[in-house]
Amino acid sequence: MSQNANFYYKKNRMKQLRAFQQVVRTGSVTLAAEKLFLSQPSVSLQLQALERELGVMLFERLGSTMKLTPHGEILYQIAQPLVEGIDQLEETFAAAFGRIDSGQVNIGAGESTILYIMPEPVRRFTQGHPNVRLKMQNVTGRDGLRMLRADEIDFAVGSMLEGVDDIIYEPVVTYDPMLITPLNHPLAGKTDVTLADIAPYGLILPPRHLSTWRIVDYAFQQQGLNYTVTLEAGGWEVIKKYVELGLGISIVTDICLTGQEKVVKMPLTKYFPRRSYGIVLRKGRYLSPQAQRFIDIMRAYYAERGGAKQGGVPEEDPLSAVGTAGPEGF
Repeated sequence: MSQNANFYYKKNRMKQLRAFQQVVRTGSVTLAAEKLFLSQPSVSLQLQALERELGVMLFERLGSTMKLTPHGEILYQIAQPLVEGIDQLEETFAAAFGRIDSGQVNIGAGESTILYIMPEPVRRFTQGHPNVRLKMQNVTGRDGLRMLRADEIDFAVGSMLEGVDDIIYEPVVTYDPMLITPLNHPLAGKTDVTLADIAPYGLILPPRHLSTWRIVDYAFQQQGLNYTVTLEAGGWEVIKKYVELGLGISIVTDICLTGQEKVVKMPLTKYFPRRSYGIVLRKGRYLSPQAQRFIDIMRAYYAERGGAKQGGVPEEDPLSAVGTAGPEGF
């Protein structure tokens, strides 16, 4: 191949990488072409040229399905920040001089996180950067992880149970587990409440598929105790209301307790771990200046409030807070 030909292909490298990136994100040449406002043959030719130049297969083509090969996985990790960096060049340049006055931040979070964790960071960000659009998506845990890996969101805010190879988790705030009871309940105001004290009374818990059930079940089993769930309810606001009405007692995280509820709360840190919430990122993900600024604001706000306490143990499936609509355990 001539030197001129090499230069020609290098000149078009960004187009090839952008096409490659979109095919990875969408899983389809057709959908990638729609995103890029190109024809399907144009995208296919760009992929073929990229594979030919690198001398490797980037995709396994199974009918209409495109699956990354190991070589494709490595290229995507390298190419994604390059493409994002070029696409965000103007905004990154402006941010270097302290100007962030356009663009968008996409955040994945669960209902409880949006209600209780995000409001003040969102207020501070929008007050400081009124021309940047914020998009918060209430997504389930699995959908949140999928969106994070597909770069459909910049980052997520939530909890993690255990490490995941391609995910970074940075806890920023921790909350304590609490027993809540109606004001006139026999346990109301009792000091050093135990699981044996709780066991005779019916619990109101979130739906069975959430990790609260596993955590509660394990704690009571460890004490050799039986317990009863009299009501399943979705959403901490709903659970608090039903406790206020005297329909049962519940174990929640004090993230949801504002002090306005007509309930009595008692700590249960002796039996249940603290729950941490934090920033969830895909490893290698390029963060736009707008996304980085939001994260900085969130870190600063919760650092002012004491941050993540020692002993804060992450709970749930990755992105449970990027997640499960309703209460996310404790």
